[in-house]
Amino acid sequence: MRQQPQLSFFQIWNLSFGFLGVQFGFALQNANVSRILSDLGADLHSLSLFWLVAPIMGLIVQPIVGAASDRTWNRFGRRKPFIIAGSIAAVIGMILLPNAPLFVAFLAPMVFGVFMVALMDASFNVCFQPFRSLVADMVPASQRNVGYSVQSVLINIGAVIGSILPFVLTNVIGLDNTTQKGEVAETVVWAFYIGATVLLGSVLWTTLKTKEYEPKDYFEYKGVSQEEQEAINTTKESIGERLSTFFKLFLEMPKTMKQLAVVQFFSWFALFIMWVYTTPAITQHIWGVDAKWYDSEYLASVNNVLPANISADMGAAGDWVGILFAAYSLFAAIFSVFLAKLADTFGRRTVYATSLFLGGISYISFIFFQDLTPTHVNLLVTEITVPAGAVNLIIPMIGIGIAWAAMLAMPYAMLSGALPAEKTGIYMGMFNFTIAAPQIISGITTGFIVKYVFDNQASNIIVLAGVSMLLGGVSVFFVREKSSDNLAAETA
Repeated sequence: MRQQPQLSFFQIWNLSFGFLGVQFGFALQNANVSRILSDLGADLHSLSLFWLVAPIMGLIVQPIVGAASDRTWNRFGRRKPFIIAGSIAAVIGMILLPNAPLFVAFLAPMVFGVFMVALMDASFNVCFQPFRSLVADMVPASQRNVGYSVQSVLINIGAVIGSILPFVLTNVIGLDNTTQKGEVAETVVWAFYIGATVLLGSVLWTTLKTKEYEPKDYFEYKGVSQEEQEAINTTKESIGERLSTFFKLFLEMPKTMKQLAVVQFFSWFALFIMWVYTTPAITQHIWGVDAKWYDSEYLASVNNVLPANISADMGAAGDWVGILFAAYSLFAAIFSVFLAKLADTFGRRTVYATSLFLGGISYISFIFFQDLTPTHVNLLVTEITVPAGAVNLIIPMIGIGIAWAAMLAMPYAMLSGALPAEKTGIYMGMFNFTIAAPQIISGITTGFIVKYVFDNQASNIIVLAGVSMLLGGVSVFFVREKSSDNLAAETA
């Protein structure tokens, strides 16, 4: 087994740089899809069902891409061809989604919007899995904490810029952020155009600046024998055999992966709630907009016309959600700088669990920040007046950002040491089940909970997210890591 070369900081930075653009686009989607779908006519309790498109695409796409990229060795690389293809498809979706009303002659705007969300999510997932596998491929075990922490920093830089962009376009550039039903705000349209440009540019940077290992070198670095290499390269399987192999691998997944799946369930169940319901929760709880304005039956009774003040409040709240999402991403980026050192000092489990506890407490605290008092805020690039509660919500974003940074790095750092090198891609893709499944369950159940338990008061579902995140923190202490040395010995 040859010693894998250590990478310089800038080599690690370059191989993850494309993730900045992918997360830029993903952040735009997370902060604005509920807003877009609501503007196109979605009910409050049905929002989570529309959001199911995202985890379903991940569930389907990532294992397929993971298995395919494990077996792809050509002049363009192993993971890079998938990253490039995914980014191009995502750019197409980002350009078309905010223009859904233009295609009304062919499809209802809502239907077209859902199709474009599906395209974007599928494309983002084609990018996500190979990027994480690329870090596992290229970064030696001794630099793994640094590798995933740098990736987390870049992810959150992209998320900060992507989340805040519509707000900047409204309050600095002066574009219009108000809409009527069936329209998409001008600020959102231009934000998606800019995001598509950044995504493609950053992915091209990574693909041009990163040279993947040749198969022979890669397998030697990972301790895979010549016989195993030949078996991997020569084995041809039918679709049925591949499915059989996939389910066999699924049943035989490493114990660490199974234990992390429990943590992932609780933490991603909570995160999905935040993405779906923060916009209506902020609009109702902080701006004081009545829940009836999210009810399609009530809107039909007033001919789907929003009063000017309600439309303005919804637009302002939607922009402020971008600020809050940017805030938690910024705090996550800052925490990511220290994450590797903290994990090396206190251990991954301790840092991971503590981060999730802080996130859970922060979600629960949301309910205590209601204050409708108008407050003047200087954001350096502009000055605005918003409810005091909106400003105070920056505080819980600190804890949510810390939890998010840990979720982006710690599970993968803990998992990658427990995976056989020749199956890293497929297991990383399979690990996406632990992200997609809780989101699907959350999407199916939370709409009914909001409607029938919380009477369409979206702020209450954020508290439920906090309870789920706390359970995730408890689950971390049941995870047992496996070192790379032990894995190599077992493989031998």
